[in-house]
This record gives sequence, C-alpha cells and structure tokens, in this order.
Amino acid sequence: MIREAADRGLTTRQRGRLVRALAEREHTGPFGAAVRVSRHTIDRWIRDWRRGGFDALVPSPRLVSPRTPADVLELAVALKKEVPARTAAQVAAILRAHGGWAPDERTLQRHFARLELTTRPGGQPPTVFGRFEADAPNVRWTGDALHGPTVGGRKAILFAFLDDHSRLLVAGRWARREDTVRLEAALHAAVASRGVPQSIYVDNGSAYVDRQLLRACASLGIRLIHSRPGQPEGRGKIERFFRTVREQFLVEIGSGRELDDMIALNTLFTAWVETVYHRRTHSETGEAPLERWQPVGTPALPSPQLLREAFLWSEWRTVTKTATVGLHGNHYEVDAALVGRKIELVFDPFDLTALEVRWHGRSMGKAIPHKIGRHVHHKARPDDTTPPQPAVTGIDYL
Repeated sequence: MIREAADRGLTTRQRGRLVRALAEREHTGPFGAAVRVSRHTIDRWIRDWRRGGFDALVPSPRLVSPRTPADVLELAVALKKEVPARTAAQVAAILRAHGGWAPDERTLQRHFARLELTTRPGGQPPTVFGRFEADAPNVRWTGDALHGPTVGGRKAILFAFLDDHSRLLVAGRWARREDTVRLEAALHAAVASRGVPQSIYVDNGSAYVDRQLLRACASLGIRLIHSRPGQPEGRGKIERFFRTVREQFLVEIGSGRELDDMIALNTLFTAWVETVYHRRTHSETGEAPLERWQPVGTPALPSPQLLREAFLWSEWRTVTKTATVGLHGNHYEVDAALVGRKIELVFDPFDLTALEVRWHGRSMGKAIPHKIGRHVHHKARPDDTTPPQPAVTGIDYL
C-alpha cells in the first residue's frame, strides 16, 4: 500500500498528496474486510519501512502489553510446580474450572518455558508430543514441488499444495517447468475448488518469491509465509506426502506403463489421489484425508471476478512525455493526463495486447497497443508437449 508513497525520489509535497489520497480511500485488509488507515499511521509506516524495510513494519512483540493478569500467571506457575507433570493444557483446564477463564495454552507454554518449568525435576528434557498442526481445514496450506519421471523426453515436475490439518491434497498438477506460471495454475485450481486458505507456507524457490504470487495472495487475503533458508520447519508433512507419491504412485508408473504426454500423467495422478490417497486412513491422523476434510462442509469460494483479478499480473511503469509506456519490448499509448506519473499495468501474462491502466488503484482505461513485438510474457512460456528431436548431422553413411 505504501510502496509508491515511500519512494525516496518524491518531494515532501508529492508524498503528502499521495498519503492524503491513501488515507481517504478504503483498502482491503488481510482478511478481505474494508479498512481505513489514518495519515499518521501511513506516515509512521513509511518511516519504519525506510529505517528497516518490510521487517520493520512487523509489530515488535515487546511493544504488546501482556493481556494475562499477573495473579493468573502466578496461580498457573503454582499449579505447574505443585505437579510438574501437568501440561499447559491441564493447567488451563484447572484455571478454567477454578475461575471461569484461562489464558491460551500457548501463552502458558511460553510462560513456563521462560521460567524453565518445561524441564522435568530429573533434568531431562520434556517429551515431544507432536509437531505443529493447523486446528481446522483451510487454516494453512503447504506448497512445494517434486521432481518426477521423464515424460515425453522431459522431466515432469509436480506442484502440490497440502492442507495441513486434513492432509488433503488441495492442488496437484504436473508440469514441465518449475516457474510461477505453473505454480499459479495449481494454486488457481485449488482456490477455485477448495476455497481460500488463511495462509500458505512455501520455501524460498524463485517461483515462490515471485511478486506475482505475492500479488495473488494479497488480492485473496492469503498470508504468504516463507520458511527460513536452511531451517525448513513445518515442511515434514508435504515431504512425507511426496514420499507416498514416489512409493505408491510413481513406482507403478515406472513398472512398464509408458507415458508420452503430461495429460496422461495428470489424469492418472488425479485418479490415484481421489480414489486411493484421499480415501486411505492416514497413519498420523487416524482418518482418511477426505473424511478429515468433511467438517469444513462447502467452503466459501471466491467470486469469478475476484479469482480473475487475483491471478492477473501487474508491473509499474512511468508514462513518458509522449504518453506512452513500454512493457518487455512492446509500446502502448495511455491517457495524456498520466504523463510523468507512475502507473500500474494489469494484464494476463498470456495476452500482452490487452493492458488495463491503473493509477492510485483507479482504472484509467485500456492501454492502446502501439508496437507489439511480444504477445506473451517471457515468463509465461507454454509447456512444450513434443519431445526434443535429435540433431540431424547430414551424414549419409550409405
């Protein structure tokens, strides 16, 4: 929201106009609700961003006043010391029964950890009771890519998104390239059929840090979380799923079944997921993924208009004195009133002949193609469905 207003090249007067315009408009919050932001807050965000980048915009937990009364925490500590084997959940249950209210279990766990009450009296570390798991379907999806078999002379790559709570495969699509286009195609299908998750958790591969994916998530109100480099916590579930794919699906594909195109591979994979994986009891949850997903009922699906908007791409350009802009070798004419202004070009990456012009979030009409040399974005190359042909030497031995 503050990206344009934070431009260091702006004068104080120019920045003031942008900030006032931002404060007067409604914005879509992270959960889809309309929100307004005051000028004071926007100015503070700009100062914080200039000082420390995006990380400086994240509120420091030290600035948050504790919401749990001190006497409640003291009683919780006394209960824990009284019987060290009591878990945070058990202490919370006792507090709730005693006083009618208790803090969150995680709050108690953190408080006990600070006081070193998670160590048993004998000095041994506490038993690990399990990994993180989302409380309900569509709270978190984990995404990753698996390099699979050679199909039609080229390596096939599976883009997958796994629901953390149910282990349901919300998206699974084989492609030939590991890029943003193929990743977004899988995510688009997942959101259209399974609803919008609260967050998605991915690694730091180039496809997952692309700003077009960030735009899609922001439009849908999805929190995009990247694992820390070298410390991929929380990715064990999808890695376990990939092992299942290798051991139960790919092993059968490689046992004499010939595949020469991606359509056949995707058809077989979808059939295996829907008839085998989704219906088989999961070893960790004790339920089949489809059965564990069912309590969510029919998820709230995004409207077709929102879905289309989310997966359009956009780039920023400054309008020249001749009221033109360039985009990857193409040239377009725009409204002369936009000369010298920084505008957003919104487009389908597979059709660069149709660009919508936006300024400060408002549509300013379509850009008129002036010189088109590239019809498709260079990142949106289609899958090559034909196997590579061997080079012809021109030597006729006979």
